Order: sequence, then C-alpha cells, then structure tokens
Amino acid sequence: MSTKAKAEGRSAKRKSAWFGAAALVLAAASTMGATWMIGDTARSLLLTQKDDVNPIVAGGDLDDLPALMRGNIPAITSATYYEQPARVKPPRMCEMPENYFDDLNMGRDQPAGYTQRNEYVRKYRPRRGFLQERELRAAKVAWTYFEQFTQETTGLANSVGNYPSTTLWDTASYMAAVVAAYELCLIEKPELDHRMTQLLTTIKGLDLFRGEMPNKVYHTKTGAKVDYTNKAGEIGFSALDIGRFLVWMRIIKNRYPHLGNTVDSVLLKWDFSNTVSDEGLLFGAYVDKETGETVYAQEGRLGYEEYAAKGFALWGFKPVLAHRAEPFLTAAIFGVAIPYDGRDPRIFHSQNYVVTESYLQDGLELGFNLPHDTHTPDWLHSDGWRAEFADRIYEVQENRWQRTGFMTARSEHNVKGPPYFTYDTIFSDGYPWNTVTPRGDYTPDHAAVSAKAALGLWALWDTEYTDVLYEAIIELYNPENGMYEGLYERGQGRVEIYTANNNGIILTSLLYKVQGTILTPYQGGNEVWFTAYRDQDVRERRKYPDPPQREDWLLALRHSTQQEEQY
Repeated sequence: MSTKAKAEGRSAKRKSAWFGAAALVLAAASTMGATWMIGDTARSLLLTQKDDVNPIVAGGDLDDLPALMRGNIPAITSATYYEQPARVKPPRMCEMPENYFDDLNMGRDQPAGYTQRNEYVRKYRPRRGFLQERELRAAKVAWTYFEQFTQETTGLANSVGNYPSTTLWDTASYMAAVVAAYELCLIEKPELDHRMTQLLTTIKGLDLFRGEMPNKVYHTKTGAKVDYTNKAGEIGFSALDIGRFLVWMRIIKNRYPHLGNTVDSVLLKWDFSNTVSDEGLLFGAYVDKETGETVYAQEGRLGYEEYAAKGFALWGFKPVLAHRAEPFLTAAIFGVAIPYDGRDPRIFHSQNYVVTESYLQDGLELGFNLPHDTHTPDWLHSDGWRAEFADRIYEVQENRWQRTGFMTARSEHNVKGPPYFTYDTIFSDGYPWNTVTPRGDYTPDHAAVSAKAALGLWALWDTEYTDVLYEAIIELYNPENGMYEGLYERGQGRVEIYTANNNGIILTSLLYKVQGTILTPYQGGNEVWFTAYRDQDVRERRKYPDPPQREDWLLALRHSTQQEEQY
C-alpha cells in the first residue's frame, strides 16, 4: 500500500473514532433525557394521587402486624404533648459552677394550692444548694456502708450489716446509693459502671420465683433464692418491692444511656402476666403452706401502693386503680386530717401503716410528679394529691413536737435483736403514734427518730423544725460502718444497727438537696424494652406494654375533699 493510501487509511480510522465518541455522548444524553421525562411523569402521577394513599399507622386499625410495628411509636410525655422543653439532668456537684444556685427558680412567688390541672404548689419549699461540711461527711459515711457490705462475688449489697441477705427493695436502695455517690463526686464513672454492670448482670441471672418474677429474698453471696431466715427456698414475690426497683431502674436508664440496654435486658427476663391486673391493681405472690400452690394477692396500702404504681407506670404499665387514694379515711391528729387506707384489715388481712418513708421517696425520687411528667419545675407537683398528703404527714409530726416535746420522724426501721423490725407509725390499728411489730405486738420502747425520715424531711421541708431533726441525726454514725438507724424516742440512745435502706435514703436526701428531683427525662430514641420480641408472642404472654400514649397516662386527681363519713 502506498504512503498516501496508508495516510488516507489512518485519516479514515481517526475520523471513525471521533464519530463514535460523538454518537456515544448523544446516546447517553438521549437516555438521560428519557429517564428524566419518565421519572418526572411518574412523580407527577404519584403526587396527583397522594390523597388516595392510605398510610398504615403502627398500632392503628390498618396495621396487620401490630406486634412488629407498635414498638416504634414514641412514648408521649408532658413535654412532647404540651410542646414544652423537657427538664435536663443537672451536672454533678463537682462540675457545678459556683453560682449554680443563685438564679434557681424555687417558685416562691407562687400561691399554694391546686391548679386547674390538679397540680399542687406546696406552701413549703425544699432545701437546695451545695453540701456543707457535715452533710458531705454524712454522705461519705453513708457510702461507707456500701463499700463495707457489698459482696464481691455478686455485687449485691446486704440489707442489714453483715447479714448476707437482700430484697429488691433494699437492692433499689443500693442502686440509689451508687447514683448519689457518683453525682456527689464520691466515686467516678469507672466505679459507677463496674458496680452497676456487676449488679445488673447478677440480677439478670437470678433464678426467678417459679420462672415468673424475682423471689422476695436472695442470698447476697450466692444469689440463691432464700426465705426470710436465709435458708434455701422460694417464698413468692412482692409487687411493692418490684415497684421501687422499677423506679430506680428507670432513673439509671434515663441518667446513664450507656447502661440502657443492660437495664432493659434484666426486665425482659421477667413475666409480668400476674403482677398488674386488667383493672390496674398490683399483685404479689406467696406459696400456700398446705397445698404448695402459688397464691396471687392484691398488694399495697395508701402510701406505698401509689409509689409502687408509679414505678410500674414509668415502664408503660397501667396501674390505674393502684394509683388512686380511694378508699381512704382520715384521722384527726393534733389538728391535721391524716389520711389512711380505708380497707378493713380484718377482711383484707393487711395492716394500714401510716409512715413517712413512702411519701419521702415519692418526693425525693419523683418530685411528687406523675410518671409522664417531664417538664414541670420542682415547685409544681403534677401528682398533686400526693404532695398535699405529704404536707399533712410532715405537719402532724411537727405539731407533735411542738405540743409534747417529742422529736418525731417516724418510719419503719430495724432494731437490734428481736423482733428485728418495727413499724413505727403515725397512725395504725386505730391508734396514733402506734409502734408495732410485723405480728402486731405493741412495742413503744422501739419508737425512734428515724435517721432516714429525719434527713428526708429536712431535704423536702426547709423549716426550723427540720433543722432540729438535722441536728439530732447528722452526727449519728460509725465512720467504718455507716449511719445509725436512728435515735430512740424514750432516751435509750442510738438504734445501733446499719442498713442499706437507711443509708441509701440518706444519700438520696443529700443528692436531692444538690440536684432536686432525681428522676430525669429519657433522652434516647426507641427502647429495647418496647421493641424486643415483636416477632414472637412473648410480649403478649408476659404482658410487656407498648410505649405509653396520652390516653395511657395516670390521671391527675384531687382527693382533698374526701370525707370520712362517706365510708
């Protein structure tokens, strides 16, 4: 082939390459244009038909798979419903600026009484501020109890000194102590995480009462089910103990999201099918001595029943009747109408003890608020009647001191030696200031100024009288073992015994002074508690609840007009 022909051939080949590239670009452009036109047309058609689309709402009538869908519905709280900013977790005491309390809103300009929503403004205000020297020392001593009496093998804390036994109630007091110790800067996060992780892992692995709920008592060294003499065996479960435990599980989950899945995994081992009735009452269980069968019995009386009910409601249950005060009566004591449970002990076989502790726990931990309340300030109490009744419980004890000279801060407490435990009541069995054993024996020599009640009253009621109580108990301790249980009313000296409940509530009271209401709102998204087992029937069988909606809220009621002659 000639040179010219070769050149023409090369030229022809070069022309073909340019032509191919151009054709490719043109084809691509055409394809893109067609795609855009088709997409735009489809989009237009879809938009024109949007009114014909029937969305499936989780939990609604059109939801064919409610168990799979409804866990994704967010829980509705007061902050979301009323479109208000939620409360925030306060900083730890050592992280607070020096002027933290300078502009704290205590609502001192607010008139006392009920609001239209049945919220309540107390005429008293709590103490708020940094811990002073003696208060900080009391906190450190109270924490010493748990350093001394927590078992290395299980992470469970003894209920009473060296005795290796505990209940869920006292375990909740230990959890309260860990939270308070961390927030008051007595321990740091590694110890918080270690203690809580070990404790929750142990509780998750506990052998349940007949595969249902935690046994009433466990051995702290082994984690085995035991009876009240600490011998192997199972004796039932307590709805009140579980309710208190649920309060603190929710506090821990809300405050420390990194522990949330661990918290949920514990509760997802339990079967709640016999614990909260369809009517909203709480049921515990015991073993019939003759037949060995499980017997389920309504549990709780005015004071503790409503507090425990709110523990269940914090997890989505609906203990509606358990949260109501009715039926109740009143007893006039030193000019104060003291409410007590109206159910006849001769018929219902359960005593109606009026003590301070259940009201203190409601105020310190929950702020006398309803479980769905995530936005009201500390001086406004959405569970109004609880705050009002608590004021009566305080006032009658101050009035007794003023009229008789007896310092009074009454609650159940342990004693050294038989009967080991005493209900030191404001009112029970028809008598004011009645001190009785669990069997009902009258034991006036065991009447005492309870250390936990005294410091709890001091935290929630900033008055001259609670200053007197504070002075009586603030030095009542052994630096190696913790705060003493109390001071005998009749001059016998100290109640020389150390307990988890006493030291835990003392730490809770001191934490309240620094941070206010201890329960803080949940800040996370979907919870494993509400989504687990959605593809199985486990949720239905164990009666796990759905995320609470507005219609699921416990009602804000008012009981102050209840009269005794109505019963």
